[in-house]
Amino acid sequence: MIQFSRWGWPLLGLISIVFHLWLIFSGLVPNLVSRPLHMALALPWVLIYIATTRTQYLTGILLCITGLAACLWIVFNQSMLGDQYGYLADAYQHVIAIALLLITLEMARRAISWPLPLVALIALAYGLWGQYIPGEFGHPGTPIASFLGTLTIAEGGIWGKLTGISVSIVAIFVIFGAVLNGGEAGQGFMNVAAAAAGRLRGGAAKVSVISSALFGSISGSASANVASTGAITLPAMTRLGYPRSLAGAVEAVASSGGQIMPPLMGAGAFVMVELTGVPYTSIMMAALLPALLYFFAVWVGIDAYAGRYDLKAIPSDQQPGLRDVLVTSGFFLLPFSVLLWGMFVAGLTPQYAASLAIIAGAVLLLVDSQFSFDTERSLMRLKTVCINSGLQIATIASIILCASIIIGVLGITGLGVKITSLILSGSGGQLWPALLLTAFACLILGMEVPTTAAYVICVSVAGPALINLGLAPLQAHLFIFWFALLSTITPPVCGAVFIAAGMVEENWLKVAGTAMALGIGLYLIPLGMIANPTLIELESAAIPALISGVKMAIALAMISFGIIAPKAILLRIGLIVVGGYVLFV
Repeated sequence: MIQFSRWGWPLLGLISIVFHLWLIFSGLVPNLVSRPLHMALALPWVLIYIATTRTQYLTGILLCITGLAACLWIVFNQSMLGDQYGYLADAYQHVIAIALLLITLEMARRAISWPLPLVALIALAYGLWGQYIPGEFGHPGTPIASFLGTLTIAEGGIWGKLTGISVSIVAIFVIFGAVLNGGEAGQGFMNVAAAAAGRLRGGAAKVSVISSALFGSISGSASANVASTGAITLPAMTRLGYPRSLAGAVEAVASSGGQIMPPLMGAGAFVMVELTGVPYTSIMMAALLPALLYFFAVWVGIDAYAGRYDLKAIPSDQQPGLRDVLVTSGFFLLPFSVLLWGMFVAGLTPQYAASLAIIAGAVLLLVDSQFSFDTERSLMRLKTVCINSGLQIATIASIILCASIIIGVLGITGLGVKITSLILSGSGGQLWPALLLTAFACLILGMEVPTTAAYVICVSVAGPALINLGLAPLQAHLFIFWFALLSTITPPVCGAVFIAAGMVEENWLKVAGTAMALGIGLYLIPLGMIANPTLIELESAAIPALISGVKMAIALAMISFGIIAPKAILLRIGLIVVGGYVLFV
């Protein structure tokens, strides 16, 4: 990491925070102004801030200056570009277009490594030369000025709808999460979890489940969740004698669930709003019961492991007192209450409600659990919030911008429609084979790219096929979003498992095997959503949804217990078979 001054990066982070909040309160700003400025603010973070070598630093500066110039050129010429309808007018504009695309690929490579930009590079190659591919997977060809222009000076590529979501919604909730994590809210999560589950059998593991669900609901990142809550829960579990493979698996599985837990669900929920047209509050309600079922299955799995190992509760002298629980919980309950009041009572947009919650959380940064004020501590918290906000907004922006290239190419060339047709024909027009093909594609793609990007790409090509076969749009999107998460705990590429295994110093394959058993709900619940469609209709049909939820809870408990519990093999097989029958019938 390169620092150009003690307060330089925090100041840049503050500018990013102010800019994104200003967009919410200022009203309509042209997309070819707000979105290029969003990228411009992300450039220094991913090209310079995270540089680890002098070469990266120097090339990062050069790329950053070039990218800033290109973004600002778009901003200052947005009126003229609107009249070009995505067609590059001269050689100068071709240079700008190529620079923007290459810098976008490099941003993603530096932020999250090579797989996603490689997919985008292949997509660009297909768009440029796909007309030479024989058969139905070729395309008629697009003039290069139109192809590159659609991707870079119009709203059909890197300045498309996905980037709009990153600008107007995702960035706001990233700031909200950073504000909460900058103060006492994180300790509040841990205290509430310890008070709720610390005294139970397997209490340390159950504390990890609850705290990770709470923390993950605002962080939206399985890896960040493992690193943060795991720093507290993993030593607690190993100190109490839990097997290291189990401790790591509990944290990996619980942390992965944060991305499916309302109210935030990472960036995926906001992308889903744009792609489905379903209001954010409705997506929250639809996702609630499946998320609770996931953590319920993990809870049952921990109980089953408690029968195999002597999983102790947290000693009473290590559990928080009532005052600590009540006071520290207020540090996240107050901002969350403002958020939920704004969305469900006042009828505000999610981003406007989150902006108000950010203000409430920022005020709480000034005090600690003893209600004492310290100027130096408050400034350090503000510095942390600004750096975390700037870096996280930039990282997500890099992912979204790169994924937007892929989505843009799919739209220009018609490849998405062709892949949809392939899925339909490969499944013989049957829903369940199409679901399994889609799930496999999500697993493969999720191994290489972040969850949100995997979801966006898969839903772009497989979503229409599933909808054509009879699924409701939201049902298809939730199914794909869940399966895009599989790679967090499924070998060979399982990011959350790698991090947890490293923290407990255990073989990652042992952790992964245990995680797959504990996280069985991640594999079964999406299928259960299809077999029990009322499960996601909590908002419109609460009673049928709850009945489906109870039915699936029973099924998941039987399957989880059958897989893990140290019982007779015939009993375990019987539980799995009966549980599967209950789940799907």
